[in-house]
Amino acid sequence: MKPTIATMIGALLLTTAAPLSAETLRWARSGDALTLDPHAQNEGPTHTIRHQMYEPLIIRDVTGAFEPALATDWAPKADDPNVWVFNLREGVSFHDGAAFTAEDVVFSFERAKQPNSDMKELIGSITEVRAVDDFTVEIVTDGPNPILPSNLTNLFIMDKDWTEANDTVNVQDFEGGEITFATTNVNGTGPYVLTSREPDVKTVMTRNEAYWGRDQFPMEVSEIIYTPIQNAATRVAAMLSGEIDFLQDMPVQDLVRVNDVDGLVVKQAPQNRVIFFGMNQGADDIEADNVDGANPLADVRVRKAMSMAINRDAIRQVVMRGQSQPAGMIAPPFVNGWTAEMDAESTTDIEGAKALMAEAGYADGFSIRLDCPNDRYVNDEGICQAAVGMLGQIGVTVNLDAKPKAQHFPLITDGKTDFYMLGWGVPTYDSEYIFNFLVHSRESDIGTWNGTGFGDADLDAMIKSLASNTDLEARNADIAKIWRVVQDEQLYIPIHHQVLNWGMAEKVGIEVDPEDQPKVKYFTMN
Repeated sequence: MKPTIATMIGALLLTTAAPLSAETLRWARSGDALTLDPHAQNEGPTHTIRHQMYEPLIIRDVTGAFEPALATDWAPKADDPNVWVFNLREGVSFHDGAAFTAEDVVFSFERAKQPNSDMKELIGSITEVRAVDDFTVEIVTDGPNPILPSNLTNLFIMDKDWTEANDTVNVQDFEGGEITFATTNVNGTGPYVLTSREPDVKTVMTRNEAYWGRDQFPMEVSEIIYTPIQNAATRVAAMLSGEIDFLQDMPVQDLVRVNDVDGLVVKQAPQNRVIFFGMNQGADDIEADNVDGANPLADVRVRKAMSMAINRDAIRQVVMRGQSQPAGMIAPPFVNGWTAEMDAESTTDIEGAKALMAEAGYADGFSIRLDCPNDRYVNDEGICQAAVGMLGQIGVTVNLDAKPKAQHFPLITDGKTDFYMLGWGVPTYDSEYIFNFLVHSRESDIGTWNGTGFGDADLDAMIKSLASNTDLEARNADIAKIWRVVQDEQLYIPIHHQVLNWGMAEKVGIEVDPEDQPKVKYFTMN
């Protein structure tokens, strides 16, 4: 009998795992890191794996508060508000033993500003990074930037000499399919060292005994075996059988089942992430529909009708088993600029939606392809399947094309999709992050995830001004104005705020991180 995918993955887990040990963390989730290159992809699971091995200047703890990492302290320069001064941690070594200095920080920031970098929007206001001495760095911005530290929590520092020696100074062209030395090799300062890497199969990391924080953090895990398992039933089976002891992407349909098993526990928390659909409204004609010579998504009435057709409460109850919060804007409640009023603006109204479709000239509807990931968000493909039926009620026939995130995301960044699912977390806790990536006109260094084709020069200028506006009242007023445009133009169709559920063996001690970025150095193993 031919083995099933589930049995093959189960066999892989059993045959490749080391003997059970209190110090080994067997960790699984639905997808893998897209790449290990620190600057090639700004994507949550990718950052999560890299956080175990690389470090930024600053991180956030599980409460969202700043915590020193490679920088011990930071502040605007007393006599120049355009300059931030970062004092670096001394006595830190990279995994190969090389000393960490300011030179590595300068190099890493310059690398992260390259065209292929997916981190460049975060540091677009930076005009210069200079080493004052070996352990002091000054970051110069184009005007005062009061929220600069918020943009640096996923900006990882590389060893300049190692990067140059291995011909990986240039950021990997991920969308172009390039593979470089940095794609599968790591030399960071972090608490874990890469032992082996098999993309989409298994990644093994071992404790860095020379880590600068060895005595500051629990560091009780001596080995991490990370296994991506796309199939939800297989992930749960591995959890129930004891083959894994930490499951980051718990299927919502199995929460009670897992939590009722002796020795297992499910922990829950709201996530700093919104799930939504994007629509290409900017093109005169689109390829993914059956309308010749026109783009139905260019009409705001159609976009609003499609939003009104989505029954978010039904998705919450049926698809998500109660594990979501219906959303009316693409900002999580954690974020500066979110309001309860705007978050309640998405309502279901089938008759009203049909009237808008008729008013726009599409009373008979149209067909369109929906591109959806199947290994990134909680029940992502299930949400898309539900939307297919809901949109059908107003005459929009949806052809669903679901694929792994590694193939899905380039469709958005390369402008090759007209209707797509995306989820967005906001590590800066500020609306500017959303605007820079998703609202600003698409340019080489900003708006790179804006697949809507929307662009407005006046709005772009207002977005850029947010980085240097130190009048917080005026800045918040501008944020509200930008959100009003996003809402009125129905740039996106918000679906829900995601809820995190982590499954774990009782011996694993960790609380749920709203960023969905567990850092294993904090784990205890009882």
